[in-house]
Amino acid sequence: MDLFSLTKEQLADFLKKSSEKPFRAKQIFEWIYQKKVASFDDMTNLSKEFRDFLKKEIQFSSIKLKNIVPSKDEQTYKYIWELEDGHFIESVLIFSGIRRTVCISAQVGCKGGCVFCASGKEGFIRNLKTSEIVEQIVNIDRILFQKEERISNVVFMGMGEPLDNFDAVFASIQIVNDEEGLNISQRKITISTVGLVDKISNLLNSDKNNFSLKVNLTLSLHAPNQKIRESILPFAKKNNFSELINIMKEYYVRTKRDITFEYILIDGVNDQLAHAKELARVLSLSFKDKGHANVNLIPYNPVLGVNLRRPKKEAVDAFFEELEREGIKVSQRYAKGSDIAAACGQLAFLNKNKETD
Repeated sequence: MDLFSLTKEQLADFLKKSSEKPFRAKQIFEWIYQKKVASFDDMTNLSKEFRDFLKKEIQFSSIKLKNIVPSKDEQTYKYIWELEDGHFIESVLIFSGIRRTVCISAQVGCKGGCVFCASGKEGFIRNLKTSEIVEQIVNIDRILFQKEERISNVVFMGMGEPLDNFDAVFASIQIVNDEEGLNISQRKITISTVGLVDKISNLLNSDKNNFSLKVNLTLSLHAPNQKIRESILPFAKKNNFSELINIMKEYYVRTKRDITFEYILIDGVNDQLAHAKELARVLSLSFKDKGHANVNLIPYNPVLGVNLRRPKKEAVDAFFEELEREGIKVSQRYAKGSDIAAACGQLAFLNKNKETD
């Protein structure tokens, strides 16, 4: 049993069944999530007998930090983790003003096969366990805690498709959101999806043990229509463009969370002025109040072995200005961490037979 896979309620239930006092679950949560201890031995208000019981029954940690790679401006840090089966995953810490945002992975590899992304180049291996997701956040937060800082935002934008690992992602958010956990508001948690209509529907109807997800939702759109989208994202063939836009609108209506549409601009593929006009028309029809649908433009970040080009600045500016002219709320993401292959689309898992950096 992995400690970081357990919600506070699950931990209390386990303790009760083991003839231990359930209120100890709250104490344990406070030790690991608020006081940032790295072992059961550090939980000094628990008896040695109880700590020995915990060490015997529950595994404290299941991932190991192998390397931290800082960007040149020291505003982005890539963390490389080794899993118990020998595979490696990556997560990223981004400094932006007072925000400390951690970008975490949900899978080893990815099924998506998006043409611009490194994460799925070596295929899909497996889903991450809840503990492996939570530990990425907790371990980085422990490092920040030593500098009297903490994580402010969590984004599921690392390796893998979060909604394809629904149960583990749901549980990890419940743990992170818990007041005795990291106490990070759902308003500061974002799930980025390639667009699985059925799984977004699950997200809308998620309610377990009086806990429902109302996180921010970001769609990797990357095209103004079905045809172009299918050429970029293989998942699009099983997820109709119109149905996808409609369910994103429904997510906004029911959760009151603004929607973000990620749009990676690729030279000669989806970056023309006509594409901007078509995208503006689609969003204007679906979101009458355009201020609740934000388009985040991301010029393509080069990936080794991928024969795509980043658009020229003039093309990016023209696309941006056209959306703005049509009243669409638009922003541009700057490629923080591109010098350490930590920008959007650049994260990749390392095969267990390979060396880390």
